[in-house]
Amino acid sequence: MRLRSDIWVKAYLRAVATQGAHAVVVRHGDDDAGAIYIKVVAQDRTARAFGPAPAGLDGAEQERKWIALTSKAAACERDIDYLLEREAEFDPDLWIVEVEDREGRCFLEGWLQPPDA
Repeated sequence: MRLRSDIWVKAYLRAVATQGAHAVVVRHGDDDAGAIYIKVVAQDRTARAFGPAPAGLDGAEQERKWIALTSKAAACERDIDYLLEREAEFDPDLWIVEVEDREGRCFLEGWLQPPDA
């Protein structure tokens, strides 16, 4: 059984804070099962985005997994905002969590699906 979205987000916010970064909920989605998107902004104001992995990938049905929505190289923050706005048009129940970290860390270790999976 998958953890509720609101509980996962609260735990993620706390985990980010313990690592010295700052995270906020930009868009509050459905508490029970809203998809969660993570936007990571680095010190140079470039950004990356991570979204839910498709349910058929390695255990994503039971446990939340993420995939990078952008290439390894960070993009302009405005481009990431546009990408997330488009996702919200398709799914009004989604969450968007924004992380600001000098090093651009996503704090999704263990949940991040490799690009070739």
